[in-house]
Amino acid sequence: MGVSRSKKQFIQIICMALLVTSCAVKQPLHVIRQNDIERVIRILAADDMQGRGLSGPGIEKAATFIEKEFGAIGLQTYKGSQSFRQEFPMNRIAPGQLNVKINGSPVENQDVFIVSDVESLDWRNSEDTNIQYIRSGQSFIERYKEIMQLKTPALVYVDRQFFDSFKRFRTHYMQERIVQEPAGHAAVFILGESEMVSCFEVSYSNVIKKETLFNVAGIIPGKSRSKELVIFSGHYDHLGIVQSSAGDSIANGADDDASGITAVISLARYYKNLNNNERTLVFVAFTAEEAGLKGSEYFSKQINPEEVIAMFNIEMIGKESKFGKNAAFITGFERSDFGRILQTNLKGSTFRFYPDPYPQQQLFYRSDNASLAALGVPAHTISTDQIDTDRFYHTVDDEIETLDMKNILSTIKAIAVSSQSIISGQDTPKRITKIQNE
Repeated sequence: MGVSRSKKQFIQIICMALLVTSCAVKQPLHVIRQNDIERVIRILAADDMQGRGLSGPGIEKAATFIEKEFGAIGLQTYKGSQSFRQEFPMNRIAPGQLNVKINGSPVENQDVFIVSDVESLDWRNSEDTNIQYIRSGQSFIERYKEIMQLKTPALVYVDRQFFDSFKRFRTHYMQERIVQEPAGHAAVFILGESEMVSCFEVSYSNVIKKETLFNVAGIIPGKSRSKELVIFSGHYDHLGIVQSSAGDSIANGADDDASGITAVISLARYYKNLNNNERTLVFVAFTAEEAGLKGSEYFSKQINPEEVIAMFNIEMIGKESKFGKNAAFITGFERSDFGRILQTNLKGSTFRFYPDPYPQQQLFYRSDNASLAALGVPAHTISTDQIDTDRFYHTVDDEIETLDMKNILSTIKAIAVSSQSIISGQDTPKRITKIQNE
């Protein structure tokens, strides 16, 4: 049966309209290119960046590179600043001598970590010191938070059940680290069996130096809802120069987190090209994540959290997730409807977002999203790393050769597509419960 001339013309018009619409939707994703992704990661993870450690020239070089990328894209500076840098003062603390005795018997240094930002401690049976315990069956993280919130000197016995958590905290506190505002109290954590403490001695010293660190941040102003902010972030610092392994001492941090910073830069270019964001988009490369989230902590104090609609923190997307190809997970998935919104926006595609499969790793608290989530922002980290088996994590072998560029590309494109309803103002994720009130 034939088709009339008028019907043919109508069909042709509809097809042309669909083709134009399809091109309009697909074309911006072409801005996210694999060769650009590889270029950025190669620069950030190169040996001349010296692992982007906080104490070396590599971190300055990395920041300068990110600034140039933001400038070339056409981002505006954050809050009208003269540059993309957000500078803040810090104290660099290097642990010195440590001696601890309980009931007259010395405690092995490997079984002690001390949370102290002062130059020296000299405790001898002080009545002001609380004896606390983290017992078997309790939550190490929750008890640690409770004890530190007391803001009084504390001697804390930790059950050996928590050896892994104790070791991780000891690694952080008993090496050079960065603090913003020195705490006026200290806590001494001891791994071992609980015992009656009749007397104790703690002698400890720190070497403290003042210096300046900086985040790198740029924005694309929103059109109709410019006071509402959507943040895309990653951290550009890593471990720097570490103990040599097979002749290599540079912890390049290709996945952790050059991959995330590459995503931030790629998304900034994409959204700038798309040019239809109703809400203001903030792109920020945090410093000092590896030193305890200090860059994002400072950032969180310079912003009104009620104005932040959502935070996409991107951390380690360089390898295939445990869910296979075209898949990533979201930390704190159950804390808001952020993840469900992203999943809905990806309906019909091959990519999927899943809840965090590693709850025992406490990943929600371990990346820069935590600083904003503490204030009630729907702030989540997107990752693909198999953290429980990743043998390159925090080693000198985290190099670009270990990465899957197609995995990075597909994850960035999935974020670009799934975020559309949030940046347009169509969707607003629910606020999460503030961390400090949990």
